Amino acid sequence: QVQLVESGGGLVQAGGSLRLPCAATGSIFTISTMGWYRQAPGNERELASSITTRGITNYVNSVKGRFTISRDNAKNTVYLEMNSLKPEDTAVYYCNLRHNLFGREYDYWGQGTQVIVSS
Repeated sequence: QVQLVESGGGLVQAGGSLRLPCAATGSIFTISTMGWYRQAPGNERELASSITTRGITNYVNSVKGRFTISRDNAKNTVYLEMNSLKPEDTAVYYCNLRHNLFGREYDYWGQGTQVIVSS
């Protein structure tokens, strides 16, 4: 059974920084792609960033150069370092674990953590 627990959200002024950790239980963390999605009010959930088992990272254009995703396999934890935050980064941020098993993808989600960036 996989459980994902996010933390680190909160209220920050524009230009500030936050670090979001996501701790995973279970034994498939090290063989799964991890991602951070976000959903702003009235918007669809979008992928902000992801990191593969081999450490290959991907970012949506709007966060490139400001956000950094990393993973610590010894701690079963993925991090999203967010710098130079903008009001448009305000959203609920969700941790995602995607596991491929025999060609099928299985997604697990955290409960989300709220990030509010004030102008």
